[in-house]
Amino acid sequence: MLQTLIKNRLLLAVCGVLDAIISVIYLIMQNTDGPLTFHSWNGTLVLLGKLALLAGACTIAAGLFRSTNGKCWLLVLNGLALGSLGLIQYAFLRFPISFITIALLIILMAMSIGILELGIARILWRQRHIADGWLLSFAGAASFAFASMFLALGLRWIRIEPGAHTDLLWLGSYFGFSAIRKLGLALRLNGQSLSESGQRQAPPLGTQINHLGDSRPA
Repeated sequence: MLQTLIKNRLLLAVCGVLDAIISVIYLIMQNTDGPLTFHSWNGTLVLLGKLALLAGACTIAAGLFRSTNGKCWLLVLNGLALGSLGLIQYAFLRFPISFITIALLIILMAMSIGILELGIARILWRQRHIADGWLLSFAGAASFAFASMFLALGLRWIRIEPGAHTDLLWLGSYFGFSAIRKLGLALRLNGQSLSESGQRQAPPLGTQINHLGDSRPA
């Protein structure tokens, strides 16, 4: 599974960039002064839907492509949830969609990537990469915290005041966090790839010693 992620780290980085764009759009919508017209609001949601569909497709591809050593089903699940969110915003905008539906998709996204991060953290700890292991563990814990917050918002345990757009603020915050997390994971996987490449290229120490011994004059 880890090898699949290493091979598809560029796709993961693209997902992070798309998440960052989605985050910026949500935050701009939340901070817009005055009422938005129905046409401009719907047009922005359609754009968000297209971006989420593309990000979901890239995320699924990152979990499946070049997967000779095992597919990353948690990343695929994250991409399916993200793509479903995009499909709702792009194709089903004319139908009434409750916020609990959106919240459940975000919860699924946060839980799947959080479990994945905790799993990678365990691998890094075994490889004695302690700092990176702790960093991914904190990211996984933050993912569970976001899932809990959206559960509370979806079940109306936290009330959203009319016109406050608190839901857009949290959506923007989550996608911003997701962007940082995916870009950071892609960067860490790139470092892991370079480390493994260096280990394969360097001959064993015993071979180097024997080679030096053979090169001595008789």
